[in-house]
Amino acid sequence: MSGLPPFELGHARTELRRQLVAAVLRGEKTATAGLLAEYEAEGEQPDTVGDRCVLLGYDDEPVAVVEVTESRVVGAGEIDESFARDEGEGFESVEDWRVAHERFFERAITDDTLVEAIRFRVAERL
Repeated sequence: MSGLPPFELGHARTELRRQLVAAVLRGEKTATAGLLAEYEAEGEQPDTVGDRCVLLGYDDEPVAVVEVTESRVVGAGEIDESFARDEGEGFESVEDWRVAHERFFERAITDDTLVEAIRFRVAERL
């Protein structure tokens, strides 16, 4: 698995990380979104279709290899209910999705806030 970039959901050693990774492994979570500004601040580029990454578990241990099947940079206003549901966190509306992401990123998310909307699949469990 060395050489593959990490795929991190939530923050390490948090209950949120545990829940998100479990949802991925159950096949319930097949999408995630990140703020483009955070990628840029860390000097990272958005993922591209076909990228393979190592999904990290609770303690940053490798638990699976995921493959990016879709990656779009869009305004948050373009996130639809289908994408929100595919995040596998029980969002019943786009507004639920937005509120949860504002809480996680600790900032307001407007329709113009650029997000990387990623869909992925588990390619291999480790």
